[in-house]
Amino acid sequence: METPSNSNAASFGRVDEDGTVYVRTPDGEKAVGSYPGKSADEALAYFARKYDELRAAAALLLQRVTQTDISAHDAGESLKTLRKQVAETNAVGDLPALDSIIEDIATALRVKQQVEGEARAEAKKEALVHREQLVAEAEQIAAQDPEKVQWKKSTTRMRELLDEWKNHQKNGARLDRDVESALWQRFSAARNGFDKTRRTHFSQLDEQHGAAKKEKERLVAEAEKLATSNDWGPTASAFKRLMSEWRQAGRASRSDDDALWQRFKKAQDAFFAAKDEVVAEENKVFEANAKVKEELLAEGQKILPVKDLGAAKAQLRALQEKWDAAGKVPRKDMDRIEKGMRRIENGVRDAEQAQWKKSDPEVSARANSMVTQLENAVASLRSDVEAAEAAGNSNKAAKLRQELEAKQSWLEQVRSTANELEG
Repeated sequence: METPSNSNAASFGRVDEDGTVYVRTPDGEKAVGSYPGKSADEALAYFARKYDELRAAAALLLQRVTQTDISAHDAGESLKTLRKQVAETNAVGDLPALDSIIEDIATALRVKQQVEGEARAEAKKEALVHREQLVAEAEQIAAQDPEKVQWKKSTTRMRELLDEWKNHQKNGARLDRDVESALWQRFSAARNGFDKTRRTHFSQLDEQHGAAKKEKERLVAEAEKLATSNDWGPTASAFKRLMSEWRQAGRASRSDDDALWQRFKKAQDAFFAAKDEVVAEENKVFEANAKVKEELLAEGQKILPVKDLGAAKAQLRALQEKWDAAGKVPRKDMDRIEKGMRRIENGVRDAEQAQWKKSDPEVSARANSMVTQLENAVASLRSDVEAAEAAGNSNKAAKLRQELEAKQSWLEQVRSTANELEG
């Protein structure tokens, strides 16, 4: 770019005898003015400087349009101003060259406008995708099952989506009005639906908390009445029932639930602490009782096996009287000790049952009938053996002899049983 010091702008003009300064153009000379009181060279230099200033401004704008990130809008406004200045300023210089620079600026500006237009279109496309994603996520949050929603997390996320929408609306590419309006209506509907569901949910939750609080207050009141009871068994069962009802009552608000539980547990602990003290004292007595019953078991083992049923029954009755008088034993020993006593009682009972069977006439008669049948069978087999031997049939005689031996063995067993039954 030519500077004022080396500019040849003045070579495109002349000064007339009357002091009028002219500039040469492709269409001929054009008067640009005069500079009274100055020499011809000074007048020509004055109008040449005006040209140099315009050309410098044009060159600078061309550089900004082609080499910087000036917006097409700002560049267009600058070009408009420059053209106005060129049109209104009387100057001496290479006006076609200046027009050429201005045309280069206009050409570069059109390119920049096209690039920016494409960039805006792409940005709008990306903005649409992002807005649609915001809407889709908001609708997904709003469509959740109220019973499964993580309300704190979802509420926070819905707030974040609104902030993202506002930020994108403020700083992002602008969408077409109708498109943005339609998306906003969907987004707003999702937010309003979610808020309505959330309010309904927490309203119902408050009702549930209220009902649970009322029920638990009743349970606490009953527990506090039972706390000082010394009716240990029924009261322990009552506390078990109250605990079951507590679990079924649902949850009140956290603060109410915690406070009520502390009262309930305090009453429960007070009762069971008092009960445990009494049980501890009883266990001392029960331990002594257990030692007595251990000694009675050792004594009772001598009754078995039963040899004299009458004596055994008398010994058992005396043992049972002492057993009942000995009292309760600790729970941990109860099963073992009671089983020991039942073994002794069952032993005497089994002996009594066996003796009864022996004295049963019907049983004895069946045994004697069996003896008679077997005796007849043995006699018949002896005859068959003798007949087979007389006939020389050794194989048949051997088989009959085996059968005879089996019958004789069975006969001896049945006779022994019959003799025992007859005493």
